[in-house]
Amino acid sequence: MTSVWVCEQLDPTGMVHACIASCNEEQARDCLKSFQENLDDRQKAEGWVARLRTVDSWEDVPVTPLKLSR
Repeated sequence: MTSVWVCEQLDPTGMVHACIASCNEEQARDCLKSFQENLDDRQKAEGWVARLRTVDSWEDVPVTPLKLSR
């Protein structure tokens, strides 16, 4: 089974504002870097975060993501 890499940008309440999912780890890490760089100082101070994690299948992705494929 192939893991699905999930990159999310969350507000301080834990609400997902952006989600990109891919079976390609390199693409997912690039997305994480972009998500982190796009948080401004105010958002960071308020507690916004970008995170990367894996899930076992597309059904385990918590929201409808933009799906990246090679």
